[in-house]
Amino acid sequence: MDAIEEIGKSIDYGTAVKQKKIRRKKESFAQQEVDLQKTPFLFFPPGKEMLFLGIYFVTIPYIVGLVFLFFYVSDGKASVFAPLSTDSNFFMVWALGYEIVAAFVLLMIAKSAITFSYRNATKGSSSRRRSSRRRHR
Repeated sequence: MDAIEEIGKSIDYGTAVKQKKIRRKKESFAQQEVDLQKTPFLFFPPGKEMLFLGIYFVTIPYIVGLVFLFFYVSDGKASVFAPLSTDSNFFMVWALGYEIVAAFVLLMIAKSAITFSYRNATKGSSSRRRSSRRRHR
């Protein structure tokens, strides 16, 4: 053996270190933070969000229920709507409006989830194309 081999035997190289690929965590639609200040339809003054949320919870379904009764049930005729609105119970009109608002909100959530997943898919495919171009060069 020569001197270099003799020195090389005593060197401790340790274990091989594998480099981890840094992957960006895919964002999940359900794990996004909700910011009431960014709501497009409702006004929430800072510090009074819960108060306005309660007010909206009572008034918006009731108004939607009245509008539904006026246009759909009474065909937009005030003479038919007047006795209908006085005879109807507040809770029944609110429940009718609540169902309409709930269906609208569910449709908006589904639309947002679909556009979110579409945007993530297009971001991922464009970055994959870029990385594959780099490999081929």
